[in-house]
Amino acid sequence: MHPEGDVPVSNSPILFSEKKMYGKAAICLTLVIIFLVSCSIYIGNVDIRSYFFSLQSAQRSICATDRPLRVYMYDLPPKFNVAMMGRQYAGGAGPVTTENLPMWPANGGVRRQHSVEYWLMASLLYDGEGGEEREAVRVSDPETADAFFVPFFSSLSVNTHGHNMTDPETEVDRQLQADVVNFLRQSKYYQRSGGRDHIIPMTHPNAFRFHRQQLNASILIVVDFGRYPRNMSTLSKDVVSPYVHVVESFTDDDPLDPYENRTTLLFFRGNTVRKDEGKIRVKLAKIFAGIADVHYEKSAATPSNIKRSTKGMRLSKFCLHPAGDTPSSCRLFDAIVSHCVPVIVSDRIELPFEDEIDYTEFSIFFSMKEALEPGYLVNQLRQFPKDRWVEMWKRLKQISHYYEFQYPPEKEDAVYMLWRQVKHKLPGVELAIHRNRRLKIPDWWRRRR
Repeated sequence: MHPEGDVPVSNSPILFSEKKMYGKAAICLTLVIIFLVSCSIYIGNVDIRSYFFSLQSAQRSICATDRPLRVYMYDLPPKFNVAMMGRQYAGGAGPVTTENLPMWPANGGVRRQHSVEYWLMASLLYDGEGGEEREAVRVSDPETADAFFVPFFSSLSVNTHGHNMTDPETEVDRQLQADVVNFLRQSKYYQRSGGRDHIIPMTHPNAFRFHRQQLNASILIVVDFGRYPRNMSTLSKDVVSPYVHVVESFTDDDPLDPYENRTTLLFFRGNTVRKDEGKIRVKLAKIFAGIADVHYEKSAATPSNIKRSTKGMRLSKFCLHPAGDTPSSCRLFDAIVSHCVPVIVSDRIELPFEDEIDYTEFSIFFSMKEALEPGYLVNQLRQFPKDRWVEMWKRLKQISHYYEFQYPPEKEDAVYMLWRQVKHKLPGVELAIHRNRRLKIPDWWRRRR
């Protein structure tokens, strides 16, 4: 006989009954789950293979091969792209081809900085030599495509059809955006992936501003994330592009003493009235005022001023890159092709090709707080070792071709690099598509509820 209250737990009738009850409940729940999954597999709403093999599928994707990315480009009428380059290109309703592709105008001015969409489209139209060496080639059969390119010049549309929300011409831009969204919604390939394998350039801060959120699943080509919420644009799926530089590239930069040849310590020419972080430009103007070897000038982006900037950057050791309306601006890439060491002032800038290029090898970074401390930035540049500057200058000469946009496209140029960046995103895109398929709620279950 056990003393009262000392009965072994295993022999307690109440606890034994509870164990049996929980065991039966667990068995019933397991059977229900097996039944639901089996029914879903049978009717095709759950792809069990994607559950177990989605990661392997991503690893076996296009990134694991040396072949070019196969891109299907939609045939959109010229009004969505080249017609915005000039009235002479507005005629006809047929798609753009190699034969009727207009060259980007040499006097394109500041609009050139937002022309990434043009160069991507042109690279897919190009059917010349070197196809196997390119990162992306166009395919005519969408069933064989790895990705889909939408040739809508959303940035040029902003520059062409009004610059602000109240401009009456902006309604043209709004309608073009709506037409593109409607077109994509009717595409079975867009529906198939939810737009995840579609590539849409949006390099102007206000590009696609009216319908941007409806395309947030796609691979967006942006210059930074300054105007995008986190739930729309991220490094996990999107590609950061350089602006297209507007100054001429420095192709014969080979002096005996490049450091002494550049007599200006720090150079900046540009608009000082900017939004958000760009407000720092006005404050910097006061800090740098009166310093003899610092050229800090308020200037508009006219053709003549662009030529002056070209000359000024080539004669300067360092080129200042404060934020514009967004953290990035064309000035950084103007400095790179001028072999002027960039001085980047920003607390949250995203840089193109950063998984392949180390910007600390040819750029100097300052926080906003450091830049606004009187005398600090200039003193740091004065003390910067000459031999270290020469190494940066040499590195700029080595990497500047990565920022060149040209037609025909060339190996390792900016377009080549952008397509490679898209290629890097595709495993994650494929994984998201597979997960979406297996997590899709079966129609028969939705009807029950």
